Amino acid sequence: MKIGLEIHVQLPTKTKMFCSCPTEGEDRPNSRVCPTCLGLPGSKPSLNRKAVELGLTIAKVLGCTIPEQTWFSRKTYFYPDLCKHFQTTQYDMPIGERGVYKLGNKDIRITRVHLEEDPGKTKRVGDNTALVDYNRSGIPLVEIVTEPDISSPAEARQFLAELLVTIRNAIDLPADGDRSVRCDCNISVGKERCEVKNVTGLKNVENCLKYEAVRQTKTLKAGGKIERETRRFDEERKVTLPARKKEYEADYGYIGEPDLGIYNIGEIAASIKIRESPIEMATRFTTQYGLDSGKAKQIVTTSLELAALFEELVKATDVKTAITWTTGAITANWKTFDVSKKDELISIVKELFNGSIKDTECSIRVKALMTGKSADELSSAAGDLEEVINGLIDANLHVVDDYRKNPKAANMIIGMAMKQTGGAYSSSDIVEAVTRMIETRL
Repeated sequence: MKIGLEIHVQLPTKTKMFCSCPTEGEDRPNSRVCPTCLGLPGSKPSLNRKAVELGLTIAKVLGCTIPEQTWFSRKTYFYPDLCKHFQTTQYDMPIGERGVYKLGNKDIRITRVHLEEDPGKTKRVGDNTALVDYNRSGIPLVEIVTEPDISSPAEARQFLAELLVTIRNAIDLPADGDRSVRCDCNISVGKERCEVKNVTGLKNVENCLKYEAVRQTKTLKAGGKIERETRRFDEERKVTLPARKKEYEADYGYIGEPDLGIYNIGEIAASIKIRESPIEMATRFTTQYGLDSGKAKQIVTTSLELAALFEELVKATDVKTAITWTTGAITANWKTFDVSKKDELISIVKELFNGSIKDTECSIRVKALMTGKSADELSSAAGDLEEVINGLIDANLHVVDDYRKNPKAANMIIGMAMKQTGGAYSSSDIVEAVTRMIETRL
């Protein structure tokens, strides 16, 4: 099985790719349009520099070769969501080529990274009518095209998830809203491939590829032939359906865009500084601080602000204390925490490290600060829960030794505590308390 992805990421710019229309604002259909993004006669495009900088940032993060110059082309477009009947994109000189993304120990080759404009949205009304909203038309897109190096639907989902974390960190890409990420999924189990267009969401990507793998395998086993075609994914039924015959490159009729020039991007690319990616940060946490890979990944994927807090705790206390509290009480209550209070949080853990307060008091004060709950209320609940957990650990001391080799050994105590307390405490409170109390015995 061979899988390749074409990932379309809307870039977080204030204006569109080739005009000054806003990318956000009034949602009334066709309220954010102008002659340029509608492609009206006489209109002239002007390239958005910020979109180029963001696209180059992604290309650098993916280790692409970046040319000194780049330009745009017109791609014949058959559908009404771009009413000028061509899409302004890049063809023979993209902003990046021949990159690579490390997925664990595996290389996923990046064929190219290029810039283009997004089409509008089409909404079908009845059997014979469609309404088009051009507000999205012209929003900057970067397209990332991989080689068919992905071996399974699960691996495709993992790759896409990690790639999006990396991109969001690199260009401050919002994780929600209309700045969507869409994926075209190419898959073959034999010689010919099919493409499933415009799949959104990690789960949908995995589901559509699973269905296609089964469909193509059954077809070939029955003596049939896989037709090269474009398909669409029905999210409700979790099936792919024929959309149209697959176009070939020659069908698109690429020509150079005469209204845009040749752009010198070498100096811009050289000036862009790349941040440490979350995947790189997790790897560094493992080597620098001795975290197991699971905990390191948990910290950076929860929040990069949490990762920064962890390193501040290391400086204020020591590695063991920082790991215990970051992966325990702090992560468990992170969603309700006001990050502006991080100095106060560090101060509480530092008191524990200096011996000014005990473990239980530290836990109560940390939770009170992060959740806004009463310290008295938390104190009563914590005392009862810790008494239960202490008893379970005392009766199963081998868990402490097992935990040194594998942190999942704590699951035994967690399960027993959940059963014994009968739902009186949240699972996150139990997990945090068990982990913390085992680690104090190491």
